Amino acid sequence: MRASELDPSQFEDIRPYRDDEVRDALKRLINDPEMSHAAAHFLVPKLAKLEGPIAWLVRQFLRFEFRKARDVRGVQEVVAKYLDMVVNRTSDGLTISGLDTLPKDRACLFVSNHRDIAMDPALSILSMYKEGHETARIAIGDNLLTKQFATDIMKLNKCFTVKRKASNRREKLESATKLSNYIYHSVVNENEHVWIAQRSGRAKDGLDRTNPALAAMFAMTKDRETPFADFWRKLHIVPLAISYEWDPCDRQKARELYFAEHPEGYRKARHEDLNSIAKGVVGQKGHVHAAFGTPIEGEYHDVGALAEEIDRQVIGNYVLHPTNLIAYQMIYGEVPDLPVSWPARPWSPDEYTETRQKFEARMQRIDERWRERAIRGYANPVVSKLAYL
Repeated sequence: MRASELDPSQFEDIRPYRDDEVRDALKRLINDPEMSHAAAHFLVPKLAKLEGPIAWLVRQFLRFEFRKARDVRGVQEVVAKYLDMVVNRTSDGLTISGLDTLPKDRACLFVSNHRDIAMDPALSILSMYKEGHETARIAIGDNLLTKQFATDIMKLNKCFTVKRKASNRREKLESATKLSNYIYHSVVNENEHVWIAQRSGRAKDGLDRTNPALAAMFAMTKDRETPFADFWRKLHIVPLAISYEWDPCDRQKARELYFAEHPEGYRKARHEDLNSIAKGVVGQKGHVHAAFGTPIEGEYHDVGALAEEIDRQVIGNYVLHPTNLIAYQMIYGEVPDLPVSWPARPWSPDEYTETRQKFEARMQRIDERWRERAIRGYANPVVSKLAYL
């Protein structure tokens, strides 16, 4: 079967909700006790402990907020308002670059670095929404769909499923093929943007690198006659770099890295990813920047070359923050001549004495066994920049 003839019915088990499914999903979501509990902690944290009456009030409030939502766009209009609230509460502002140069009449495959489970795609979507672009379908691992209310929230917001629980090689191949077909079908046949992380799992060490296997997965839909370079151009691949001044999950990431390197290894607790989502949403982030690259249209004839170009743009466009250069100096004893923030300005350590003190105090509160890994998580974006200069 040619890629242009893909049967949409094969995607029933991974696709997001359709417009005609929105009302039933919203009803189920609003009536879910765990959803009421989570919403109460976000909306009225000081009163959330009054479970009974507050849960009832929250359900009434959610019914009111979503009363006009009859399709996915209507849901996302409400969600955008609360994402703005998250940005205002937990950051010093979200800045955006590059998106204004992308055409609004053609779908793109956004390949993003990955630092935060939920906020990376959420802030990408918010950026697109603010700039007048259609929002993207989002690739998420099935490890995040451990609770019904989480599944409903994500699928109402155009998330589709990447199956990671395949038990054998055949199932993995079938899952990868279906994912490849769905991405192609979304971008090329349905003109729908897609967001996907450059590799499975967050870059806990702060090193943003594209897994060439991701590019190989994209190409599974390609027929034998089409050259690789022509196929990439059909997908309109755009690298995306998101950076946070402060990582709400820095301590947890460093701890996970520490135990993964020791004989006992690291085993995730049940629902741990959902807990990380919550921490990433409500934690303080400082300045956040989303940098959209340019479509990959060159002669990239193999998956390695494509992955290298994605890395070049992600690392090149990544906006460094004062915390990155402070961490680099703590590890290496010097600070390279690199700009910080957006719009970019020269690094001037005298301007950031308070930030340095805050960063050093934050690192001191982390267990000394994995403290250096946390510092390196902030320093490594500088290491990557220097490697690509």
